[in-house]
Amino acid sequence: MSSKREFASKIGLIAATVGSAIGLGNVWRFPAETQANGGAAFLLIYIACVLLLGVPVMLAEFSLGRSGRSDAIGAFRKLSPGKPWWLIGVVAVLASYLILCYYMVVAGWTLEYFWQSIAGGLFDGLPQTDGTPLRGFFSGKMESYIATDMAPLVFTFLMIAINIGVLLGGVQKGIERLSNVMMPMLFIILVAMCVLALSLPGAADGVAYFLNPDFSKIDASVVVNALGQAFFSLSLGMGILVTYASYYPADTKLGKTAITVALLSVGVAILMGLVIFPAVKSFGLDNENLRGATLVFVTLPEVFAQLPLPQLWAAMFFFLLLVAALTSTVSIAEVSIAMFQDRCHMSRRAATFTVMLPLFVLSAICSLSMGSWARYTIFGMNFFDLLDSFTTNWLLPIVAFGTCIYMGWFAPNGLLRTELSNGAPAANSTPVQKTVLFIIRYLAPVLIVAIVVFSL
Repeated sequence: MSSKREFASKIGLIAATVGSAIGLGNVWRFPAETQANGGAAFLLIYIACVLLLGVPVMLAEFSLGRSGRSDAIGAFRKLSPGKPWWLIGVVAVLASYLILCYYMVVAGWTLEYFWQSIAGGLFDGLPQTDGTPLRGFFSGKMESYIATDMAPLVFTFLMIAINIGVLLGGVQKGIERLSNVMMPMLFIILVAMCVLALSLPGAADGVAYFLNPDFSKIDASVVVNALGQAFFSLSLGMGILVTYASYYPADTKLGKTAITVALLSVGVAILMGLVIFPAVKSFGLDNENLRGATLVFVTLPEVFAQLPLPQLWAAMFFFLLLVAALTSTVSIAEVSIAMFQDRCHMSRRAATFTVMLPLFVLSAICSLSMGSWARYTIFGMNFFDLLDSFTTNWLLPIVAFGTCIYMGWFAPNGLLRTELSNGAPAANSTPVQKTVLFIIRYLAPVLIVAIVVFSL
């Protein structure tokens, strides 16, 4: 592998990997899951799932990627030639590309809201009320921005073009450079938003709900939901971590990297909770539906509208969301680009256009399925929701399950220990390595199956 297919610095590889993990799931999925599953009780279980289960599975993907030094398919082919394990990589590439088709649409929404925040369109025509809820106003805005045809298409196409520009730069000059700039900005803006939210009247009640656990809420479904959120927020089962790990220098400490990425991902989720819950509590919106697009595009603009300088806070928030979306879409696209480079021996430029140009059609279909094509459904779902459900409920668990079974039972003997110790000779595995292997072999596969069963 040439030096151009390797991260140039440890900070760069951490920033890129964190950028792949921190996406819209940390912004709207985590608060929704927290609200629905008992507040701080869910938070504590989520943190435990990230550290005790997410990190070992992440180490399995890291070890597979760095040892294979290839794309998600090629890593299996190199380590187990002539055996069908490479099909797991095929599913990972397929899953990541299908996710990219609809995720790019959501990224386009964030770009549109960022632009409307700056230009003033988001608050244009805002009624003058005395504390009357503004939900209808911002629901109308969401309808006009998202559920129409032309504007969402334009912003989706702009996001695809921005992604192409980044991806053409390659690993170091594209992905790593973007991550080195964007990830610090994300944390700075998030901290500023957190300070604002905690300064609002009544914010303490929101903090209390978020940080004071009610253990009576804990049951099997809460644990499974927390585990699903942990896997989702760490980008497990998408082929991203396998692909990125193939760009890691040989001296990268995988354990330290995994812990750092996990803690930063958890940190973003916690900071987002400290933004969302105090803000909605302060303005009496805590009983509203905090799920998905409603939270981001209706509830939070209603909060911003009641603050001084609403355009400033809205622009900051949607820029934060845009950063998360961009680093995620770039990471997801890289899985397929690496595959075409390694499997088809394409140049970076050819592979990038092969992956990205079809998105102008596929993402357009996803976008239109939320607008004028919403009446056309498959199994009762529009095309956007169908891809979301199929990838999240089936393809990602299949990849995560298959990777754990392979790395736990069928990978070359001693591969995991060798990668975790960076090739250092050792007569026996350390207790930590034995624990990681036990989780990958037994615990993670069982819990992945539980996620699928509970989601049906």
